[in-house]
Amino acid sequence: MTEGTAEDWQAIAVANMEFSKGLPDRVITHLRLLDGDFGGFAVDRLTHSLQTATRAYRADRDDEYVLCALLHDIGDTLGSFNHQEIAAAILKPFVSEQNHWMVDKHAVFQGYYYFHLLGFDRDKRDQYRGEPYFDYTAEFCQEFDQPSFDAGYGTLPLEHFEPLVRSLMAAPKHTLFTADSSA
Repeated sequence: MTEGTAEDWQAIAVANMEFSKGLPDRVITHLRLLDGDFGGFAVDRLTHSLQTATRAYRADRDDEYVLCALLHDIGDTLGSFNHQEIAAAILKPFVSEQNHWMVDKHAVFQGYYYFHLLGFDRDKRDQYRGEPYFDYTAEFCQEFDQPSFDAGYGTLPLEHFEPLVRSLMAAPKHTLFTADSSA
């Protein structure tokens, strides 16, 4: 890297911008990997993600929130023990601090509904009580995430959400090179 010239780095930057244009397609392709993976649930992971997004969409949540609902579990295939961190990392350049925090912390908040059934502390989320986005995240889990394992729910297909993914992931709001970056 230290041997590179300004022209070299300009060429790399141009190539990176071209590669970045394909991010929405890669995200959609990765969502499809969740299809057929039930993990013991009544619906597969793709259906769960689609149901969560469908519920948020039908509740008139804004596009960014719906995107977060759709992608909140996208990390399941690669991060079985920290899927929320993967989803949050993917979303971070494109969403508000509030929505990023919600996705990043949703797993421990979701635990409120089942941790006690496994012998764990269902109130583990209380470590975040007092944080500005606590109630926001608790509501996400209660209203959208935890009820979205319903095999009978009328779920919108992935194709319905593709334009949203393409639109919101076309240009990041926060990057290493923007003044409002929280990187």
